[in-house]
Amino acid sequence: MEIKIKGMSCEHCASTVRKALEQCGLKSVHVDVSGGRAVFENPSGVSIDVMADAVRKAGYQVNNG
Repeated sequence: MEIKIKGMSCEHCASTVRKALEQCGLKSVHVDVSGGRAVFENPSGVSIDVMADAVRKAGYQVNNG
């Protein structure tokens, strides 16, 4: 699965987003700063709302559109 993320500019940003998504229960999270996206496995069926909230709390935004 994949979500688009706004506001990342460096590898520190990517690390912060990766950790936030992993804490939600996502697996194999890879964050691409230049592409503005996170790719992951979602074995627990975590909702987009939960993911977006975690990303928002980390200081970034999920771009649903």
